[in-house]
Amino acid sequence: MSKDKIPATLAIRLLRREKAEFVPCFYDYEEHGGTETAARELGVDEHLVIKTLIFQDEKQQGLVMLMHGDKQVSAKNLARQLRRKQLEPCPAAQVGKITGYQVGGVSPFATARAMPVYVEQTILELPFIYINGGKRGFLVKISPTELIRLLGPTPVAAAY
Repeated sequence: MSKDKIPATLAIRLLRREKAEFVPCFYDYEEHGGTETAARELGVDEHLVIKTLIFQDEKQQGLVMLMHGDKQVSAKNLARQLRRKQLEPCPAAQVGKITGYQVGGVSPFATARAMPVYVEQTILELPFIYINGGKRGFLVKISPTELIRLLGPTPVAAAY
């Protein structure tokens, strides 16, 4: 794939259909490199690179959690805020089935299964963010305003 060619992922199709303003950003994907690799490759602060994490509750109901790349999610804290008995990261083998995306390329846009979306509240204060565009090594630079318009996420405070 040419670095100039924007992949036609489900996320990109949604962004285009909704006339969202975004900038495609490509980087050399590294297995288990995460947001640290993306930030380094793009020359940006890891705090601006947003992780799309899939959690499940005690009933195996999935949810999307968006978190700063340099922070972790307190599942216990998040479960308390969402009034769930417990939350845990969804097993990697299930993530593809739930989202329609490959682990390492999970986008919160146009997931295969509709799920509630939660966002660390401080993400919404940033001027722009880098978030997965539905393919490994491919992020989109987008404003939190567009994120709110497209996903309607619920703000939470679960970072540590």
